[in-house]
Amino acid sequence: MSSPVLRICLTAALLFPGAAVLAQNPSEEEELTLVYGDNDSISIATGNVQSLRRAPAVATVITAADIAAMGATDLDQVLEGVPGVHVNRSANNYAPLYVVRGIFSQFTPQLLMLQNGVPITTVFVGNKGNLWGGYPVEHIARIEIIRGPGSALYGSDAFSGVINIITKNAADTPGTEFGLRAGSFNTKDAWVQHGGQWGDIDVAAYLRVGRSDGMDPVIEADAASRNDRLFGTRVSRAPGAVNTGRDAVDANLDLSRGKLRARFGYKLRDKLGTGAGIASALDPVGQQKSERITSNISWTDAQFAPDWGVGAAVSTQQYKQTITTDFQLLPPGTVLPTGAFPNGMIGGPDYGERNVRLAAYADYSGFARHQIRIGAGYEDLDLYRARETRNFRYAPNGAPIPLPSVVDVSDSDPFIRPHRRKIKYVFVQDEWRMAKDWTLTAGVRHDRYSDFGTTTNPRLALVWDATYNMTAKLLYGRAFRAPSFSESYGITNPVALGNPGLRPEKNGTLEAVFAWQAANDAQVNLSLYRYSMQDIIRTVPNAIAGTGATYSNTGSQKGSGAELETIWHLNRAWRLSGNYAFQRSIDKLTGRDAGYVPRHHLYGRADWQFISGYLLSTQLNWVAGRRRAAGDLRPAIDDYKTVDLSLSTQRGRQQWNFSASVRNLFNTDAREPSLAPGLAIPNDLPMAPRAFSIQASYRM
Repeated sequence: MSSPVLRICLTAALLFPGAAVLAQNPSEEEELTLVYGDNDSISIATGNVQSLRRAPAVATVITAADIAAMGATDLDQVLEGVPGVHVNRSANNYAPLYVVRGIFSQFTPQLLMLQNGVPITTVFVGNKGNLWGGYPVEHIARIEIIRGPGSALYGSDAFSGVINIITKNAADTPGTEFGLRAGSFNTKDAWVQHGGQWGDIDVAAYLRVGRSDGMDPVIEADAASRNDRLFGTRVSRAPGAVNTGRDAVDANLDLSRGKLRARFGYKLRDKLGTGAGIASALDPVGQQKSERITSNISWTDAQFAPDWGVGAAVSTQQYKQTITTDFQLLPPGTVLPTGAFPNGMIGGPDYGERNVRLAAYADYSGFARHQIRIGAGYEDLDLYRARETRNFRYAPNGAPIPLPSVVDVSDSDPFIRPHRRKIKYVFVQDEWRMAKDWTLTAGVRHDRYSDFGTTTNPRLALVWDATYNMTAKLLYGRAFRAPSFSESYGITNPVALGNPGLRPEKNGTLEAVFAWQAANDAQVNLSLYRYSMQDIIRTVPNAIAGTGATYSNTGSQKGSGAELETIWHLNRAWRLSGNYAFQRSIDKLTGRDAGYVPRHHLYGRADWQFISGYLLSTQLNWVAGRRRAAGDLRPAIDDYKTVDLSLSTQRGRQQWNFSASVRNLFNTDAREPSLAPGLAIPNDLPMAPRAFSIQASYRM
């Protein structure tokens, strides 16, 4: 890490809030808690609720009140403001890619996403699902984010970080609330949520229905444009708008009685557009549907016996991806060296998954100064269905050869066949209060996979309360990412053949953290880190020329960075917050920047309660220093700055609440990088132009 950057971070940490800020009186503190929520505790760092400042991790907590204050309507908008996190985009469906500390790949499976502590990973790609279609925020109680490895507690995919979305319970949403929202791109949403009791059962329920035509920035040239130049045709739809429309239904039900709790979730995305095209060629015809059904039944008893607390849970996820209207991978009239596609190159891959997870743990506090947690679990991940239709077959080198019509190849030549993975794991963790101001957390988890074997991942975290207002942490952890089913078992496309012999990706990270309570109303955090990745899964050309490529453990990468964040409550009316992240990730094979992600990311926010009950929030997002990956000869992608404004009433004070926001106020031409070498979409992926939103809610 460059010393100038470190000096800048330390200087800013010392000077920004100042040590002479006056403390608020109790009424002001209550006011701030009402507006921004209580974000001083976290549970995903160890599994137990503890102070955020003393948690053995680099973590951020965002509350429902904070989400409302910033005027966010989708999870993407919330995560972009987290230090060290940037939301990239995939050309495929324009799906968001949550990139933490510069660890990027085509589908970004290196980040683990949880909902109420349960993974929502899809095993086919290894991420949250490519047909994501957004995540609404009305029913989110809080979001807990860990930056850095978490495999010692959470296993696979807790590689660059962990995001846990905690939905509202009965206490979080008392009574019944109705809401409506309308905005740019013909976006309309309606929701209702309720919290209360049915007899002795606490109930929280949520239903949201919405639709949108989606953002529509223009792609100037696509993969079909390149084919036009090569083969003398004129069939590309570029320049043309991306296709990001969707219909959406979200539902959650939370039932709890004593030590027992049951949660159920439903997420439907229908009529989903293909973004910039599944094959990076604009496709206004193809449509998709994803359906996710989740359940989680848990039992916990914190006082099971003297010094003992126990818990157990069973969770399920059913996920289906259906192509309701076949993709036009390339437009009608396409001509390739292998033949012509008068109706376009057409394909429609579907699949379905059923995942079952069992977990149990026990906490023991009978040893002086020790809090020990042991746990075990079993997971059954089943890709039970794969179906495919297309009007082409593949040549040995991966080139598509036209067929006379669209045929069902599900039995003869599918993109993947059903597969099943079973996982058993055990873990142990000890939080040892070594002395009054010192705590050492040590843990290790051992996973056994039915398809590739075992992996063991430890963690160590030393937390020191150096002074009454300064806490220092030294952290080390190892993490792994299991190969996705597409990487291990893909069988049709020679361009990216699966390899059942793949090993998991590995990552080791060392971190130093300083948390300074500069004043009663000012907090500054500085995080420094260094990581090293091995066995990165990438495609490698086959030994016989002209026969395509196969996934292999061939990559390695190292990185380092710094994250500075601060929150300053100037007074009852003003709150300033922001963060700056610097990172540098190097591909060890080429010695060059790994590309795609910003070296510099600055986020700032100013909240002003200019009238009692009204809040104006201004947000600045600066993304800079994105290099091209090896083999990409395009000029560096431009930096960009966007400004967002939100005006809202103060939630919790009245029955009616209103919010209005404008995103990208100055209509900046913000772009995220397309994949190297950039031949398919040379001008990168344009983001949403200026967009407006207005909403109203009524609580009974």
